[in-house]
Amino acid sequence: MTVLAAGRIPAAADRRQIRRLSLTLAGLVLLLVAAVLASISIGPADIPLSHVLAILGRHLGFGGLDAVTGREAAIVEAIRLPRTLLGAMVGATLAVSGAMMQGLFRNPLADPGLIGVSGGAAFAGVTVIALGMPAALAGIPLLNIYALPLAAFIGGLVATVAVYRLSKRDGRVSVTMMLLTGIAVNALAATGTGYVVFKADENAMRTITFWTLGSLSGGTWTAVFAVLPFALVLLAAVALAARALNGVLLGEAVALHLGFPIEKVTRLLVGMVALAVGAAVAVSGMIGFVGLLVPHTLRLIIGADHRGLLPASALLGAALLLGADLVARTIVAPAELPVGIVTTGLGAPVFLALLLRRRGTQP
Repeated sequence: MTVLAAGRIPAAADRRQIRRLSLTLAGLVLLLVAAVLASISIGPADIPLSHVLAILGRHLGFGGLDAVTGREAAIVEAIRLPRTLLGAMVGATLAVSGAMMQGLFRNPLADPGLIGVSGGAAFAGVTVIALGMPAALAGIPLLNIYALPLAAFIGGLVATVAVYRLSKRDGRVSVTMMLLTGIAVNALAATGTGYVVFKADENAMRTITFWTLGSLSGGTWTAVFAVLPFALVLLAAVALAARALNGVLLGEAVALHLGFPIEKVTRLLVGMVALAVGAAVAVSGMIGFVGLLVPHTLRLIIGADHRGLLPASALLGAALLLGADLVARTIVAPAELPVGIVTTGLGAPVFLALLLRRRGTQP
């Protein structure tokens, strides 16, 4: 497998590879645009695409159509647009986090869920929901907005650091130990979550149910602004992380020889992933398979070069979650299916098919 460790195009990478990457990224951009428009247009009250474009264009200074009603504008601006933006950010965050984890641990099965980030974040968030905040702190506006993301971040970071440290053997991370330790940490987090759920009252139980199944029904502008800074930190690091992750794929000795401080890179990336995934879990609950399936699928299409893999993961992750949310909102209308059930139901068969196909190509 060829990687661009030093940031240069290797001799084996010809024009067809570059063209494939360019076409893939262009196709993913179009797919995301289509997913965004469909997410805003389709729902219990369908809104014509021309009206959606007019409403969005009006905010960009292009004017609008007289045919757009106030009800349609209110639905788009107050309900569907923030939910769509939230879904895109959460999907991109989970997919990029999965790609980073898989590159960092050099294992295509690594994702924030398997190594404890999601479980730790969910446990911390559920605890905050069940116990609430002290009355002395509840009146602070910023704390009300960021309490859940910060709690989820701390929980995810603690779980990730525990998995990473327990997985090290002779100064190196053991892939087998990482997966086994992640299972154990997830089990402990699930135990803690179960205990908190058992002790919670009925009001807290409704919110906790949203967490455990995953949903974008809480997609408000407050939720968007709560997760936005955390997602931007992770996505802004894509360009900086790509070359380092390419170096890591060649092995620690080669990466060190190329000038990449492995321990520093590992700590930085783990911290950013825990920060972003914790915020995503805080506003959407536990959504599975996005961080595992998206980068794994893209590696089969465009290869392992993280300079293309990370932005492609962000685009496909955002489009995938918006598509899953659209299914969740319409398949049992007027009720709403938790989006985590949709992503798992769609992702598990696809991932199994990819594994069987890969097994069939191996000697």
